[in-house]
Amino acid sequence: MANDRSMLERVERELEGHIALIADEFRAGFAAVDKIGRPAVTIFGSARVDEGHPVYRQAREVGRLAAAAGLAVVTGGGPGVMEAANRGAKEAGGLSVGFNIELPAEQLPNPYLDIELTFRHFYARKTMLVKAAEGFILFPGGLGTLDELFEALVLLQTRKILHFPVVLFGPEHWAGLQGWVEGTLVAGGFVSPDDLQLVSVTDDPAQAVETVLACYERRCAHALPNPRRA
Repeated sequence: MANDRSMLERVERELEGHIALIADEFRAGFAAVDKIGRPAVTIFGSARVDEGHPVYRQAREVGRLAAAAGLAVVTGGGPGVMEAANRGAKEAGGLSVGFNIELPAEQLPNPYLDIELTFRHFYARKTMLVKAAEGFILFPGGLGTLDELFEALVLLQTRKILHFPVVLFGPEHWAGLQGWVEGTLVAGGFVSPDDLQLVSVTDDPAQAVETVLACYERRCAHALPNPRRA
């Protein structure tokens, strides 16, 4: 009995310590979001594209246009699309933010960040990527990008967050997913046709930024510092 009690007490101490670490991570995340101090767009996409890739160049241009319009640019803080968007924001003199994540294969923060925080837990990180955003722009990517896309859509669908635009960049990349959603989920009655209105698709950097900016301005244009059309 004494050994059982001792083991239970140890487990409880470990659990309390883990809960405290999670709470500290959320506090640090909320503090980092507060530092942004302006409306922002969160940009997602593959970590695996390099500077010569067309998607990198497009993400860099979106970051530049967003910053020029007065929006902070928030990403996952790593390489690829994230680096490109942060780089574009810095080049336009805007605020560049990265919420990085600890991974088994180390992902270092990219060198274009004004505000940077590295998380241990994906759920804390994803909360901040949503909390900071007035809209999402998603470039071609892998499982992480899809995870962010569908989590955002569920939050919007269930009205757990205020409506904001979700923009998919690159129609060819997203066509297969759109076809499956419409042809299988909607056709099968698993998703409402109205939910398709939560997403727009473009291959134009200016239109992607304008979609986010226009939605924000309809809600609270007075709060945007010196908004300029991209």
